[in-house]
Amino acid sequence: MSELVDKSIQVALTGKNTYCKFLSANDSGETGSHQVGILISKSAKKMLFTDIELEESHILKKSAKIKWQDDFTTDCTFTWYKSKNELRITGFGRGFHLLNEEQTGSLFVLIQISADDFEGFIFETDDDIQEFLDSFGLTPAETNRLIEISKISSDDREKEAINSYIGNLTDEFPSSFNMSSAARRIYEYSTATSMLEGGFLDPDSQLLAWTECEYRLFRAIENERYGKTIYDGFKSVEEFISLANVVLNRRKSRAGKSLEHHLSAIFEENKIQFDSQKKTEGNKKPDFVFPSIEAYHDMSYSIDSLCVLAAKTTCKDRWRQILNEADRLRDENKYLCTMQQGISGAQMDEMQAEKVILVVPKKFITFYPKDRRDRIWTIGMFVEYIKRIEGIE
Repeated sequence: MSELVDKSIQVALTGKNTYCKFLSANDSGETGSHQVGILISKSAKKMLFTDIELEESHILKKSAKIKWQDDFTTDCTFTWYKSKNELRITGFGRGFHLLNEEQTGSLFVLIQISADDFEGFIFETDDDIQEFLDSFGLTPAETNRLIEISKISSDDREKEAINSYIGNLTDEFPSSFNMSSAARRIYEYSTATSMLEGGFLDPDSQLLAWTECEYRLFRAIENERYGKTIYDGFKSVEEFISLANVVLNRRKSRAGKSLEHHLSAIFEENKIQFDSQKKTEGNKKPDFVFPSIEAYHDMSYSIDSLCVLAAKTTCKDRWRQILNEADRLRDENKYLCTMQQGISGAQMDEMQAEKVILVVPKKFITFYPKDRRDRIWTIGMFVEYIKRIEGIE
């Protein structure tokens, strides 16, 4: 873990409130629009203003100091626009080097230390982004909001289902596959919904709903397994570090596999044929091969009816890893499903040159540069494409 990520986690754990989001093209200034500053989710407004202030004023301003990257401080302004229902940070000063078009898709973390003092961090690389998210058990779908470090869902049906699941666990922790499967069952039970025959009506929303439910389940199991130990305290620093490493490594493992498991469930419900984690050539293993690895290795099988899909929770740097995962399809489109919320236009142009098509939950497409959004596929679009090449009605 980098020193800066480690520092941000320490500050977040001791601060009053923590908010994080992926910087959009508008935030970074890449679009060239007249937007000034970073747009913050309205869910974070109460970390800045009281209910009375919000009710009585149409425009609220608050001056505060933000210490950036544990290095330097700027005097900034938080502005709440009641008419627009939006909150914005401005006043970084001229030539603020942390906000430029290359920062599109970077993770912005804002931590409230006191009423007028904040710390801000911007993480650019996939490793730093993943380290921060993993440390709080988050996926990219769970950003653009306050990080609720100790909250367990208050929904009665979901809580009932989660408690029942935990009560019947025989292992300390379920495998990542079992965790994802349980999250889908709990979501279906708690929302009184069922999967539509022949596939989901909206796989994009379904993927996000499952992902968020799994996060809540995971946190509940953590709280059950470790809550008392943490509350009672540790006998030594070594004991604390040992438990912290166990928790962090388990969070990393869950985050890395969750997306694959939920995509598999979506494909299965849509009667799509696929293999996962099978070798194409040498030690190359795409996350998904359609319709099967046998078809891929059958040289008489048309490449027009073959497809591979990579699944990466973040892809700001890692997208290049997928370019050589299937030699037979080296000259064909390469599909990459990600929960990344925005990357720069320059990187999207590089992807296009390498025939990489991003597959992103529909809700996240607005975080990408506006003039390049037509290149992005939704989960639903990808599902329909695979059903078409597999001849599924």
